[in-house]
Amino acid sequence: MPEPHIPKLDDHEEAPAPAAPGARPARGKSLLKIGLEVLLISVGVFLGLAGEQWREDRRHRELAESSLRRLRTEIQTNRKAVEAVKDYHVKTLESLRAYFTKERKARSSAAVHIQGLQFVFFEETAWNLTITTQALTYIDRDLAFALSRVYGEQKVVGELTRGMSQAMYILSIPDNFDGFAAAAGTYYGDMVIMEPKLIDHYDQILPQSDRALGERTDDQHASNQ
Repeated sequence: MPEPHIPKLDDHEEAPAPAAPGARPARGKSLLKIGLEVLLISVGVFLGLAGEQWREDRRHRELAESSLRRLRTEIQTNRKAVEAVKDYHVKTLESLRAYFTKERKARSSAAVHIQGLQFVFFEETAWNLTITTQALTYIDRDLAFALSRVYGEQKVVGELTRGMSQAMYILSIPDNFDGFAAAAGTYYGDMVIMEPKLIDHYDQILPQSDRALGERTDDQHASNQ
């Protein structure tokens, strides 16, 4: 007799279903999903950095603009101060030179018309704040150079003024008028050279500032008339 068939456990295991036509392996789906996630993360990081950079650039522009407005006002103030005394310095220097052209016995201090030395005390608050906040690095390079130059010139004038102020206390005008007059003549001789240059540089900076600020003002033109 034929032996009866005894089914084995393996006979009940289902064969894997055939893959559908055009279907990709599960591994392919996983790689695609990972790739999309990486792409989305990269785009998010890029947009975040771009937004942060835009905010930082905007902050720098606002800092540069506010600093430049303060500097412009300060320069106008300093220009008016120099303009107010430069003619007096020229006249006083002329009288001092005329005084020294005479013989010592013929000299008279009454011929020298000195109505105070009339120093210029420059405003520098806006400039110091600009340096402290590092706003100068965000201003147009040519304009920043011009600003640095003119404030450097003001510093030289200030140092000469301090030297002359000290000389006033050291020299006794009644007892040693010639010594005082010589010191004043040297001081005014420097001033009549430096002050016109300062005014010229002020007049170059003001329209540059207007262009940088995107506006045009007539304040400086009115002050020149």
